Amino acid sequence: MTPLPPFWAGATQDERDAAYDNTRAVADSAALIAARNAASAAFRAAHAGHLDLAYGEAERTRWDLFPAAEPGAPCLVFVHGGYWQRNRREDFSILAEGAMARGWSVAMPGYPLAPEASLTRIVAEIHAALDWLQAKGPAHGIAGRIVLSGWSAGGHLVGACVGHPAVAAGLAISGIFELAPIRDTYLNDKLRLTEAEIEALSPLRRPMVRKPMAVAYGSAELPELRRQSRHFHGARAEAHIPGPLIPVAGADHFRILEALRARDGELLRAAEDLLRHAA
Repeated sequence: MTPLPPFWAGATQDERDAAYDNTRAVADSAALIAARNAASAAFRAAHAGHLDLAYGEAERTRWDLFPAAEPGAPCLVFVHGGYWQRNRREDFSILAEGAMARGWSVAMPGYPLAPEASLTRIVAEIHAALDWLQAKGPAHGIAGRIVLSGWSAGGHLVGACVGHPAVAAGLAISGIFELAPIRDTYLNDKLRLTEAEIEALSPLRRPMVRKPMAVAYGSAELPELRRQSRHFHGARAEAHIPGPLIPVAGADHFRILEALRARDGELLRAAEDLLRHAA
């Protein structure tokens, strides 16, 4: 399987950039982001008991935890997106709403961003965060099985970190699983990906982790985002690893998160199904 799309060699720089520019592709993305951030601020203020818990030394290496009433309840860990170089965990708190309504705990890690942090360090910090949650989570009422979820860059980090021993299953939403195209876009101005990182950190190039994983994307997303998800799921299916491919009908890169936020959302139901197949 070639790491680059068929049109790549003849594409202009603007065409390559546009292939991965989600904000350009969704006309009202700014309004959607503003509404999500405002809702998250209100949700976070109403659930302030276990916030800003440090798992590392850097400013962003902190957890926001939203424990369920039952410590042994499943825990949805959500890793935010932003192409590894923007956004904050605090602006996604509202996504805990549906899972908590279903009796789950939710945990959201922050992580350092490029260009201050390399992608190698970002992946290492997510592993460190999971180490902390495994050791310290029970003291905060989170001791159940973990579904590691993430969106966009967070979807990549699910693919890169699902092998952590604390994780029972994965839910990768609108992720990047082959990094070679990213190197050829505007996104690499801050990421500065090396050949070694592309090889080591592209989930499609690594041995597949044999844990259940759902791979989701919106049917109205950019073609490259859809292609990446389909290829990653296809590689897992060829290795006979369980987990569905979920094209969320009509969803663009931002609206797909509603399927995680809503109590009866398609992606929350998929997370519950994953645990039925997990060891």
